[in-house]
Amino acid sequence: MVTIRNETHGDIAAREDLLDRVWGGARFEKTAERLREGRSPAAGLSLVAEQAERLVGTVRLWHVCAGPERPALLLGPLAVDEMERGRGVGAALMQRAMAVARRRGHGAIILVGDAPYYGRFGFSAEKMSALWLPGPCDRHRLLGCELTPGALNGAHGLIGATGRATPKPSIDTLIAGLAREGSRARRAA
Repeated sequence: MVTIRNETHGDIAAREDLLDRVWGGARFEKTAERLREGRSPAAGLSLVAEQAERLVGTVRLWHVCAGPERPALLLGPLAVDEMERGRGVGAALMQRAMAVARRRGHGAIILVGDAPYYGRFGFSAEKMSALWLPGPCDRHRLLGCELTPGALNGAHGLIGATGRATPKPSIDTLIAGLAREGSRARRAA
């Protein structure tokens, strides 16, 4: 049985491993990644799917503005372990993420993805034609979904990151981490 829950700090390594397996290193080259760099996901909107204590899916949402003064969330990346595809894990993550965003009062979610997949959740390119990303993107893949009717009416301009910046570790934290890694390496040898 798959359980969907909020991501914890202990999930980070497994999440990154899953994203590497599903999307590979090319995920860091995507334009949407420019909106996530150096930012923390929206509070309470980093979700994971877990089965038998193994992380099998992930989705996160990020604060952005869809043009000037038009708040929205950017969804992505959504990833499901290859062994779990076709079993509804991605759909369950999407539905939960959208429900939580709606309950928290967010008006719209945007993403870059396949319209045939995301269309079933209410995403379309209909209100996205006057918006653009800070880099290359296939226009037909820029999709939006209003959680509040009219939230994307008149949206135009550059989609930009607005979320909380990721805290930078102190030099003491970095040194302590390097010391721990060195200690582990010596014990393993």
